[in-house]
Amino acid sequence: MPAMLRREALIAFGLVACGSRDSGKKKIAVIPKGTTHEFWKTVHAGAVKASREKQIEILWKGPLKEDNLKEQVDIVESFIAQKVSGIVLAPLNDAGLLPPVKAAKAAGIPVIIFDSALQGEEHVSYVATDNTAAGRLAGERLGKLCSGKGNVLLLRYLEGSASTSQREAGFLEAIKAFPEMNVVSDNKYGGATTETASSASESLMLAQGADKHQIAGAFCPNESTTFGMLLALQRLKLTSKVKLVGFDASEKLLDGLASSEIQALIVQDPMNMGYLAVRTMVEHLEKVNIEKVIDTGARVVDKENMGTPEMKALLSPDLKAYLDE
Repeated sequence: MPAMLRREALIAFGLVACGSRDSGKKKIAVIPKGTTHEFWKTVHAGAVKASREKQIEILWKGPLKEDNLKEQVDIVESFIAQKVSGIVLAPLNDAGLLPPVKAAKAAGIPVIIFDSALQGEEHVSYVATDNTAAGRLAGERLGKLCSGKGNVLLLRYLEGSASTSQREAGFLEAIKAFPEMNVVSDNKYGGATTETASSASESLMLAQGADKHQIAGAFCPNESTTFGMLLALQRLKLTSKVKLVGFDASEKLLDGLASSEIQALIVQDPMNMGYLAVRTMVEHLEKVNIEKVIDTGARVVDKENMGTPEMKALLSPDLKAYLDE
Protein backbone atom coordinates (compact mmCIF):
# COMPACT_ATOMS: atom_id res chain seq x y z
CA MET A 1 0.00 0.00 0.00
CA PRO A 2 1.45 3.44 -0.92
CA ALA A 3 2.58 5.51 2.08
CA MET A 4 -0.08 8.20 1.59
CA LEU A 5 -2.91 5.66 1.36
CA ARG A 6 -1.54 3.79 4.36
CA ARG A 7 -1.51 7.06 6.35
CA GLU A 8 -5.09 7.88 5.33
CA ALA A 9 -6.21 4.41 6.34
CA LEU A 10 -4.60 4.79 9.75
CA ILE A 11 -6.25 8.19 10.25
CA ALA A 12 -9.63 6.75 9.29
CA PHE A 13 -9.14 3.85 11.68
CA GLY A 14 -8.16 6.29 14.45
CA LEU A 15 -11.28 8.37 13.91
CA VAL A 16 -13.49 5.32 14.14
CA ALA A 17 -11.68 4.04 17.21
CA CYS A 18 -11.89 7.40 19.01
CA GLY A 19 -15.61 7.89 18.65
CA SER A 20 -17.96 5.97 16.43
CA ARG A 21 -21.66 6.58 16.13
CA ASP A 22 -21.99 2.79 16.46
CA SER A 23 -20.58 2.73 20.01
CA GLY A 24 -24.09 2.57 21.44
CA LYS A 25 -23.28 5.17 24.09
CA LYS A 26 -25.24 8.38 24.56
CA LYS A 27 -23.23 11.38 23.32
CA ILE A 28 -23.39 14.54 25.40
CA ALA A 29 -21.73 17.74 24.17
CA VAL A 30 -20.07 19.80 26.91
CA ILE A 31 -19.34 23.38 25.84
CA PRO A 32 -17.32 25.59 28.22
CA LYS A 33 -16.84 29.35 27.89
CA GLY A 34 -13.18 28.81 27.03
CA THR A 35 -10.50 26.15 27.13
CA THR A 36 -7.37 27.86 28.45
CA HIS A 37 -8.11 28.76 32.10
CA GLU A 38 -7.36 26.17 34.76
CA PHE A 39 -10.99 26.43 35.88
CA TRP A 40 -12.26 24.89 32.64
CA LYS A 41 -9.67 22.09 32.70
CA THR A 42 -11.00 21.12 36.13
CA VAL A 43 -14.60 21.30 34.88
CA HIS A 44 -13.53 19.00 32.03
CA ALA A 45 -12.10 16.49 34.51
CA GLY A 46 -15.37 16.48 36.45
CA ALA A 47 -17.33 15.91 33.25
CA VAL A 48 -15.08 12.97 32.34
CA LYS A 49 -15.56 11.50 35.83
CA ALA A 50 -19.35 11.57 35.39
CA SER A 51 -19.12 10.13 31.88
CA ARG A 52 -17.16 7.14 33.17
CA GLU A 53 -19.61 6.50 36.00
CA LYS A 54 -22.66 6.79 33.75
CA GLN A 55 -21.02 5.07 30.76
CA ILE A 56 -21.75 7.78 28.24
CA GLU A 57 -19.50 9.69 25.83
CA ILE A 58 -18.80 13.39 26.23
CA LEU A 59 -17.77 15.65 23.36
CA TRP A 60 -15.77 18.50 24.90
CA LYS A 61 -15.39 21.61 22.75
CA GLY A 62 -15.35 25.34 23.47
CA PRO A 63 -13.89 28.61 22.23
CA LEU A 64 -10.20 29.17 22.88
CA LYS A 65 -10.88 32.60 24.41
CA GLU A 66 -13.79 33.62 26.59
CA ASP A 67 -14.89 36.52 24.40
CA ASN A 68 -15.64 34.66 21.16
CA LEU A 69 -19.42 34.57 21.21
CA LYS A 70 -19.75 33.70 17.52
CA GLU A 71 -17.51 30.66 17.89
CA GLN A 72 -19.53 29.36 20.83
CA VAL A 73 -22.80 29.81 18.93
CA ASP A 74 -21.27 27.94 15.96
CA ILE A 75 -20.21 25.09 18.26
CA VAL A 76 -23.74 24.72 19.67
CA GLU A 77 -25.21 24.72 16.16
CA SER A 78 -22.66 22.11 15.05
CA PHE A 79 -23.66 19.76 17.88
CA ILE A 80 -27.34 20.25 17.05
CA ALA A 81 -26.55 19.18 13.47
CA GLN A 82 -24.73 16.10 14.85
CA LYS A 83 -27.91 15.17 16.77
CA VAL A 84 -26.17 14.65 20.10
CA SER A 85 -28.23 13.25 22.97
CA GLY A 86 -27.87 16.42 25.05
CA ILE A 87 -25.92 19.66 25.38
CA VAL A 88 -24.28 20.96 28.57
CA LEU A 89 -23.44 24.64 28.02
CA ALA A 90 -21.68 27.44 29.92
CA PRO A 91 -23.00 30.45 27.96
CA LEU A 92 -20.65 33.32 27.21
CA ASN A 93 -23.60 35.70 27.09
CA ASP A 94 -26.92 35.40 28.90
CA ALA A 95 -28.86 36.54 25.82
CA GLY A 96 -26.60 35.67 22.87
CA LEU A 97 -26.85 31.91 23.41
CA LEU A 98 -30.63 31.90 23.73
CA PRO A 99 -31.39 31.43 19.98
CA PRO A 100 -29.20 28.31 19.56
CA VAL A 101 -30.55 26.85 22.81
CA LYS A 102 -34.09 27.37 21.48
CA ALA A 103 -33.00 25.65 18.27
CA ALA A 104 -31.66 22.70 20.27
CA LYS A 105 -34.94 22.37 22.14
CA ALA A 106 -36.87 22.50 18.86
CA ALA A 107 -34.64 19.69 17.56
CA GLY A 108 -35.47 17.58 20.61
CA ILE A 109 -32.05 18.02 22.22
CA PRO A 110 -32.23 19.00 25.92
CA VAL A 111 -29.82 21.63 27.24
CA ILE A 112 -28.41 22.04 30.73
CA ILE A 113 -26.83 25.39 31.51
CA PHE A 114 -23.88 25.48 33.89
CA ASP A 115 -21.55 28.04 35.45
CA SER A 116 -23.32 31.13 34.07
CA ALA A 117 -27.04 31.81 33.70
CA LEU A 118 -29.05 32.04 30.50
CA GLN A 119 -32.19 34.06 29.95
CA GLY A 120 -35.45 32.26 29.25
CA GLU A 121 -36.81 28.87 30.26
CA GLU A 122 -35.59 26.76 27.37
CA HIS A 123 -33.05 24.78 29.41
CA VAL A 124 -33.96 21.90 31.71
CA SER A 125 -31.64 22.77 34.64
CA TYR A 126 -29.03 25.28 35.81
CA VAL A 127 -25.94 23.90 37.60
CA ALA A 128 -23.71 26.57 39.10
CA THR A 129 -22.30 28.41 42.05
CA ASP A 130 -24.72 30.80 43.75
CA ASN A 131 -22.71 33.65 42.29
CA THR A 132 -24.48 36.46 44.14
CA ALA A 133 -23.79 34.76 47.47
CA ALA A 134 -20.18 34.15 46.43
CA GLY A 135 -19.79 37.84 45.58
CA ARG A 136 -21.12 38.71 49.04
CA LEU A 137 -18.42 36.50 50.56
CA ALA A 138 -15.84 38.58 48.68
CA GLY A 139 -17.29 41.88 49.90
CA GLU A 140 -17.46 40.69 53.49
CA ARG A 141 -13.86 39.48 53.42
CA LEU A 142 -12.50 42.65 51.78
CA GLY A 143 -14.38 44.78 54.30
CA LYS A 144 -12.75 42.91 57.17
CA LEU A 145 -9.31 43.04 55.55
CA CYS A 146 -9.60 46.81 55.25
CA SER A 147 -10.95 47.14 58.83
CA GLY A 148 -14.16 48.56 57.40
CA LYS A 149 -12.51 51.76 56.10
CA GLY A 150 -11.08 53.24 52.91
CA ASN A 151 -11.55 53.38 49.16
CA VAL A 152 -11.92 50.15 47.21
CA LEU A 153 -12.19 49.19 43.53
CA LEU A 154 -14.22 46.66 41.59
CA LEU A 155 -12.69 45.58 38.29
CA ARG A 156 -15.51 43.95 36.33
CA TYR A 157 -15.03 41.11 33.83
CA LEU A 158 -17.15 41.25 30.64
CA GLU A 159 -20.50 42.78 29.79
CA GLY A 160 -23.18 40.13 29.35
CA SER A 161 -21.42 37.49 31.48
CA ALA A 162 -24.16 36.54 33.94
CA SER A 163 -21.99 34.68 36.47
CA THR A 164 -19.51 37.50 36.97
CA SER A 165 -22.23 40.17 36.88
CA GLN A 166 -23.91 38.38 39.78
CA ARG A 167 -20.63 38.18 41.71
CA GLU A 168 -20.07 41.88 41.15
CA ALA A 169 -23.59 42.67 42.38
CA GLY A 170 -23.11 40.52 45.47
CA PHE A 171 -19.82 42.24 46.24
CA LEU A 172 -21.33 45.72 45.98
CA GLU A 173 -24.24 44.64 48.16
CA ALA A 174 -21.92 43.36 50.91
CA ILE A 175 -19.71 46.46 50.89
CA LYS A 176 -22.76 48.56 51.82
CA ALA A 177 -22.54 46.99 55.28
CA PHE A 178 -19.33 49.00 55.84
CA PRO A 179 -20.41 52.65 55.99
CA GLU A 180 -16.83 53.96 56.11
CA MET A 181 -15.88 52.18 52.89
CA ASN A 182 -16.28 53.83 49.52
CA VAL A 183 -16.35 52.07 46.12
CA VAL A 184 -14.59 54.66 43.98
CA SER A 185 -14.81 52.71 40.71
CA ASP A 186 -17.20 49.96 39.64
CA ASN A 187 -17.66 50.55 35.90
CA LYS A 188 -14.37 49.36 34.37
CA TYR A 189 -13.99 45.99 32.64
CA GLY A 190 -10.85 43.85 32.52
CA GLY A 191 -11.83 41.73 29.55
CA ALA A 192 -11.29 38.06 28.77
CA THR A 193 -7.49 37.82 28.91
CA THR A 194 -4.82 38.41 31.52
CA GLU A 195 -3.23 40.98 29.21
CA THR A 196 -6.32 43.17 28.89
CA ALA A 197 -7.09 42.81 32.60
CA SER A 198 -3.55 43.75 33.60
CA SER A 199 -3.59 46.86 31.43
CA ALA A 200 -7.03 47.89 32.72
CA SER A 201 -5.94 47.26 36.32
CA GLU A 202 -2.82 49.40 36.06
CA SER A 203 -4.71 52.27 34.44
CA LEU A 204 -7.45 52.05 37.07
CA MET A 205 -5.02 51.97 40.01
CA LEU A 206 -3.13 55.01 38.73
CA ALA A 207 -6.32 56.92 37.89
CA GLN A 208 -7.63 56.39 41.43
CA GLY A 209 -4.38 57.36 43.16
CA ALA A 210 -3.34 53.93 44.41
CA ASP A 211 0.31 55.02 44.10
CA LYS A 212 -0.55 57.84 46.53
CA HIS A 213 -2.01 55.41 49.08
CA GLN A 214 -5.61 56.32 48.19
CA ILE A 215 -6.81 52.74 47.54
CA ALA A 216 -7.21 50.21 50.35
CA GLY A 217 -8.47 47.20 48.42
CA ALA A 218 -9.78 45.66 45.20
CA PHE A 219 -12.05 42.83 44.09
CA CYS A 220 -11.84 40.94 40.79
CA PRO A 221 -14.58 38.45 39.83
CA ASN A 222 -12.74 35.73 37.88
CA GLU A 223 -9.37 34.10 37.23
CA SER A 224 -8.13 36.37 34.42
CA THR A 225 -9.07 39.66 36.12
CA THR A 226 -7.57 38.52 39.42
CA PHE A 227 -4.26 37.56 37.84
CA GLY A 228 -4.26 40.72 35.72
CA MET A 229 -4.75 42.82 38.85
CA LEU A 230 -1.99 40.93 40.66
CA LEU A 231 0.46 41.62 37.83
CA ALA A 232 -0.46 45.31 37.85
CA LEU A 233 0.02 45.58 41.62
CA GLN A 234 3.40 43.86 41.29
CA ARG A 235 4.53 46.28 38.57
CA LEU A 236 3.38 49.26 40.63
CA LYS A 237 4.94 47.77 43.82
CA LEU A 238 1.59 48.01 45.60
CA THR A 239 1.04 44.40 46.69
CA SER A 240 1.82 45.28 50.31
CA LYS A 241 -0.48 48.32 50.28
CA VAL A 242 -3.63 47.18 48.40
CA LYS A 243 -5.67 44.25 49.73
CA LEU A 244 -6.70 41.99 46.86
CA VAL A 245 -9.63 39.58 46.96
CA GLY A 246 -10.04 37.53 43.79
CA PHE A 247 -12.15 34.74 42.39
CA ASP A 248 -11.24 31.20 41.27
CA ALA A 249 -7.92 29.44 41.71
CA SER A 250 -4.95 28.62 39.51
CA GLU A 251 -1.35 27.76 40.33
CA LYS A 252 -0.28 31.38 39.85
CA LEU A 253 -3.11 32.73 42.00
CA LEU A 254 -2.34 30.23 44.76
CA ASP A 255 1.32 31.31 44.60
CA GLY A 256 0.08 34.89 45.11
CA LEU A 257 -1.97 33.74 48.08
CA ALA A 258 1.01 31.92 49.63
CA SER A 259 3.23 35.00 49.20
CA SER A 260 0.57 37.30 50.75
CA GLU A 261 0.24 39.30 47.53
CA ILE A 262 -3.38 38.10 47.35
CA GLN A 263 -5.26 38.12 50.65
CA ALA A 264 -8.19 35.86 49.76
CA LEU A 265 -9.76 33.95 46.88
CA ILE A 266 -13.38 32.94 46.52
CA VAL A 267 -13.23 29.47 45.05
CA GLN A 268 -15.89 27.41 43.37
CA ASP A 269 -15.86 23.64 42.98
CA PRO A 270 -15.31 23.27 39.22
CA MET A 271 -14.72 19.51 39.47
CA ASN A 272 -18.09 19.08 41.13
CA MET A 273 -19.70 21.51 38.69
CA GLY A 274 -18.59 19.54 35.63
CA TYR A 275 -19.50 16.28 37.32
CA LEU A 276 -22.99 17.37 38.38
CA ALA A 277 -23.78 19.06 35.06
CA VAL A 278 -23.10 15.88 33.07
CA ARG A 279 -24.63 13.56 35.66
CA THR A 280 -27.79 15.70 35.78
CA MET A 281 -28.09 15.55 31.99
CA VAL A 282 -27.82 11.75 32.03
CA GLU A 283 -30.47 11.54 34.75
CA HIS A 284 -32.75 13.79 32.71
CA LEU A 285 -32.29 11.51 29.70
CA GLU A 286 -33.12 8.57 31.97
CA LYS A 287 -36.42 10.32 32.90
CA VAL A 288 -35.31 10.97 36.49
CA ASN A 289 -36.84 14.09 38.07
CA ILE A 290 -34.08 16.72 38.41
CA GLU A 291 -33.86 20.03 40.23
CA LYS A 292 -34.31 23.20 38.19
CA VAL A 293 -31.37 24.88 40.00
CA ILE A 294 -28.40 23.04 41.54
CA ASP A 295 -25.92 24.97 43.70
CA THR A 296 -22.35 23.64 43.53
CA GLY A 297 -21.00 25.80 46.39
CA ALA A 298 -18.26 28.38 47.05
CA ARG A 299 -15.61 28.85 49.77
CA VAL A 300 -13.15 31.50 50.95
CA VAL A 301 -9.53 30.37 50.82
CA ASP A 302 -6.68 32.31 52.42
CA LYS A 303 -3.08 31.72 53.45
CA GLU A 304 -4.19 30.24 56.77
CA ASN A 305 -6.53 27.52 55.45
CA MET A 306 -5.06 26.75 52.01
CA GLY A 307 -2.93 23.93 53.43
CA THR A 308 -5.74 21.97 55.09
CA PRO A 309 -6.53 18.55 53.57
CA GLU A 310 -10.08 19.63 52.65
CA MET A 311 -8.91 22.76 50.87
CA LYS A 312 -6.04 20.97 49.13
CA ALA A 313 -8.51 18.50 47.66
CA LEU A 314 -10.64 21.36 46.37
CA LEU A 315 -7.75 23.47 45.05
CA SER A 316 -5.60 20.73 43.54
CA PRO A 317 -7.76 17.87 42.28
CA ASP A 318 -6.07 15.02 40.43
CA LEU A 319 -6.72 16.05 36.82
CA LYS A 320 -4.32 13.48 35.38
CA ALA A 321 -6.71 10.72 36.41
CA TYR A 322 -9.25 12.12 33.94
CA LEU A 323 -7.41 14.21 31.32
CA ASP A 324 -4.71 13.08 28.92
CA GLU A 325 -2.29 15.98 29.43
